[in-house]
Amino acid sequence: MSAAVDVTEAVDVTEPAVAPGYRARHTLPLRVEAVRQLRRRRTLLMGGVLAALPFILIAAFAIGGTPSSRGGGDRLTLMDTATASAANFAATCLFVSAGFLLVVPVALFCGDTVASEASWSSLRYLLAAPVPRARLLWSKLVVALGFSLAAMVLLPLVALAAGAVAYGWGPLELPTGGALATSDTVPRLALVVAFVFVSQLVTAGLAFWLSTKTDAPLGAVGGAVGLTIVGNVLDAVTALGSWREFLPAHWQFAWADALQPDLEWGGMAKGAAISVTYALILFAFAFRGFSRKDIVS
Repeated sequence: MSAAVDVTEAVDVTEPAVAPGYRARHTLPLRVEAVRQLRRRRTLLMGGVLAALPFILIAAFAIGGTPSSRGGGDRLTLMDTATASAANFAATCLFVSAGFLLVVPVALFCGDTVASEASWSSLRYLLAAPVPRARLLWSKLVVALGFSLAAMVLLPLVALAAGAVAYGWGPLELPTGGALATSDTVPRLALVVAFVFVSQLVTAGLAFWLSTKTDAPLGAVGGAVGLTIVGNVLDAVTALGSWREFLPAHWQFAWADALQPDLEWGGMAKGAAISVTYALILFAFAFRGFSRKDIVS
């Protein structure tokens, strides 16, 4: 009896059996996840749509005439100076796409990433690899945000290149008069892209959270886009008064302050703070819910 007791006492039951060389932080590397997502058809399709938009606008201006030559209304926008220079054309592309078009790739990359694995019945096999749940979500979230940022950078880069050929390189002319020096245009446009990305973190958070709650990728993507549209509708309800300032949609065009002779930070700072706060809450919901979820697919 004493020998049996000694053997039992010698076994350390507190430490789980782990395969030699296994490290949780080395599972599902970002490089592997990025290559998997890059090869997907929806990634290539979305990249093609964003890259084609500047050429579609150039063709539209060539057929219909430049915006300034048509006139039409007392309200001046970036569209009125779209053909003044490559910088103006890039700013116009951001202006026409920031409200909706750039929402789609964010919702697609962040909403499809986990739900698609569940729809393919491969999610449980990833976790059985074993990939820790937090590690799996972290890898997918980082890659999804990286692709979202790449989509937002791709559009102005292509617009700058295409605009330089079509309209030449020069200062960014402001609709209200004046211009930004040529040396300031690229840094200001970079600031615009950075703010647009931060403002879309709310959509990313919604899509990612929904992606952990459903096995239907289209449900997660469509839900995020739909809720973003609801936010835009609520922001249009002037009866809400100052309550609209708590809506991320209220600040989505605050980046226009970056395209002024005197850079204004107030609106962008408030918008970024609102967006980051909502996004962190939604990401926390996603990680907390997924850690307790019964994975059956």
